[in-house]
Amino acid sequence: MVDVRKAPFYLDEDGERWVKETLSGMSVGEKAGQLFCVMGYSSDDKTLGHYIDDLHIGGMMYRPALKAEIQETHRKIQNMAKIPLLLAANTECGGDGLCQEGTSFGKPMAVAATGNPEHAYEMGYVACKEGAAAGMNWSFAPIVDIDYEFHNPITNVRTFGSDPKMVKACGSAYLRGAEENNVMTAIKHFPGDGCDERDQHLLTSVNSMECDEWDASYGDIYQALIDQGSKSVMVGHIAMPAYVEKFNPNASNEEKLQPATLRKELVTDLLRGKLGFNGLVSTDASLMLGFMAAMPRRKAIPQTIAAGCDMLLFCKDTDEDYQYMMDGIRSGVITEERLDDAVTRILAAKASLKLHEKQKAGTLVPEAERLSEIGAAQHKAWAKVVADESVTLVKDTQHLLPISTDKYKKVYLNVVQKDMDPENPVVQEWKALFEKEGFEVTVRDRTTKIDLENFAGINMTPEKEELMIEMYRPVEETKKSKDLYVYIANVENASNNTTTRLNWNVVFGLGDDAPWFVQEVPTLLISTANPYHMFDAPMVKTMVNAYSHNPVFNGAVMDKIMGRSEFKGKSPVDPCCGSKYLKMSIEKDS
Repeated sequence: MVDVRKAPFYLDEDGERWVKETLSGMSVGEKAGQLFCVMGYSSDDKTLGHYIDDLHIGGMMYRPALKAEIQETHRKIQNMAKIPLLLAANTECGGDGLCQEGTSFGKPMAVAATGNPEHAYEMGYVACKEGAAAGMNWSFAPIVDIDYEFHNPITNVRTFGSDPKMVKACGSAYLRGAEENNVMTAIKHFPGDGCDERDQHLLTSVNSMECDEWDASYGDIYQALIDQGSKSVMVGHIAMPAYVEKFNPNASNEEKLQPATLRKELVTDLLRGKLGFNGLVSTDASLMLGFMAAMPRRKAIPQTIAAGCDMLLFCKDTDEDYQYMMDGIRSGVITEERLDDAVTRILAAKASLKLHEKQKAGTLVPEAERLSEIGAAQHKAWAKVVADESVTLVKDTQHLLPISTDKYKKVYLNVVQKDMDPENPVVQEWKALFEKEGFEVTVRDRTTKIDLENFAGINMTPEKEELMIEMYRPVEETKKSKDLYVYIANVENASNNTTTRLNWNVVFGLGDDAPWFVQEVPTLLISTANPYHMFDAPMVKTMVNAYSHNPVFNGAVMDKIMGRSEFKGKSPVDPCCGSKYLKMSIEKDS
């Protein structure tokens, strides 16, 4: 039986009574519904009524929306529910994880680059204060993955870096900020992402550490944050063969490579047993291939609860998944004891947040006046400090900085990102920033596609002629045409990618998209997302990492490259990607 009086719930007598009485009054179908945290797509009464009245769901999460709309939708949900819901959001970086008007602190790696974990406290405080103002009570944060593998396309700047001590300090600080706003945190993604270069959205990734290595890194972080009082842990679709084998020496290779969300050895034996976690365990999104491709879904849905998880995050088809869960209960995959254990923890989490008391008082969702807290001036001021203290000068071996219009009047601006439209808002924002300083800016049109087909045959089309001029223009003419080449690398980490790399529109390595001209014309690369671009552009002699793309960070970058502000950030990862040859390119000869 779950002891709801102990950490992390610490329920009083009234709270414990509410949990027990609520559980005893629930049907099996109602208990099954509590195991689901579904994605919110609509505020339609019929849709919400089905989720709440027919399926009895335990939680819901919406993506960012206008603050008034999301608050009113949350109010509607809680007014409809017999048992109050956990209302979650991905507030990893600030209030903008739930509300479009919310404050953004940039990415977690920007916070780590300041070297001051107290900024992570401010991030957690702002994220959860603004989220709570809109009705959120569960933050899917902080991320405590460790960015060991620079190729990984999803961890990257979402992490607090590659130093476990900094990750632990920042994760701990975020927890304090959340706790002050009575918001439940979900430390994620257990047993730890960042070792594998692949994304669990696309397959079951692997934490390849041996047990003692894990204990000293990820395990130490999780133990510290569990001891601190995090009420929930999010389990990722990440395999960890070493610990499966330790707890189950007879496990097959297939079992060792199954995601933690399906393995009792990792959830029950490691997380609950070894680490002593008594709180709520949620899966990561069950729509990821790391979960979907690991086991037939009709088996996987009940198996994740049998393995020790308490809530399933998101559904493929909600009615079908609910039926799979009921089938698993009826067949005994989920025992009556395990079902009650899971639902008890869900209810205890709600009671620890005083949701049962707020329901009686009609205060589950704040009044509209609280919306003024979202995007508050103090919150934005804190975020501005983070931007100022995080922007990092990776290298300037050509002694380019600071720049000025006296030295570099004519600027060639190339914004490298997924959207190649030169009229894209990001491109136009950077163009305006340089023009405001007095530079004459020419924007690279990346929609021009250079490939071998353009050069096939003997006919000289206008398009071919234009490309030929670009590729074979004399070097001396290139040097005269522009004073400074500026790259803005806005290559953001995101789910469902296999790589996060720089890609050039070139053929034979030529064309003005790629930095062939670094020995001829001063060149500057500013990364607004990925801190590892030295791997693909080692020839660029001046490089700045900003970790985040928003107007506050962009403004901080301009202040620094213009010499109005000093660079203060320290890279939380190795920008040389572990390569001694890249280090040689920025170190002075002895």
